[in-house]
Amino acid sequence: MYIDSHCHLSKEYYESLDEIINKAKENNVNTLIISGCDKNGIIEGLDIINKYENIYMTIGFHPSEANITTDEDLLWLEKLIEENNKIIAVGEIGLDYYWVKDNKELQKDLFKKQLDIAARLNLPVIIHSREATQETYDMLKEYDLKGIIHCYSGSLEMAKEYIKIGYKIGIGGVVTFKNTNLVDVVKEIDIKDITLETDSPYLAPTPYRGKQNSPEYIPLIAEKIAEIKEITKEEVGKITTNNIKELFNIKI
Repeated sequence: MYIDSHCHLSKEYYESLDEIINKAKENNVNTLIISGCDKNGIIEGLDIINKYENIYMTIGFHPSEANITTDEDLLWLEKLIEENNKIIAVGEIGLDYYWVKDNKELQKDLFKKQLDIAARLNLPVIIHSREATQETYDMLKEYDLKGIIHCYSGSLEMAKEYIKIGYKIGIGGVVTFKNTNLVDVVKEIDIKDITLETDSPYLAPTPYRGKQNSPEYIPLIAEKIAEIKEITKEEVGKITTNNIKELFNIKI
């Protein structure tokens, strides 16, 4: 059994959620964790988790929302989390200096306020970090939180530092690409520190690279990790599923 720990199932991307969910189940991906990272995505996600028993959600304001997110929005976010036990983490939140570089202080302020929410509610966090590795790490180490470094693309050394302060490393389809540094990262860190994710509809694994991603492709990621770690795909599924269940305190 597998869990996709991070995917986006918006109607913007998929015509039939039932079809996506059924295809995932056919490939032994029985539980999905969707990410709501802006207002519309959060509202749509609430409808999805209310409809489907096997889907959970994380919510938070992505750094791309830093210019428009208000304190009232953050109060709304916290209230939603408190009222719904299928919202299991705060995220994806963090810093992104790739797309926008002129609002770094706004991004850091939004990040800190959401880390504060996670600390108050004793919830894990899902971290987005792009071209902001050191600042992301410096902020996280100020908190006693756990979580996932989503869609990890950094160095082995940095992965080890994140693990030391309580974070799992989210591995997706990029690990199947040629010439990726993730092979070395996966090889050297413990499987107990890895979670599987697709980040659907983005970053589909080989042989679907460049096409729309889907939770049904999680076993392809597991297969590559199994090859690197020299264990079975089933072991990867079992261990990473337990990693996610323990981190989010969910029973499935």
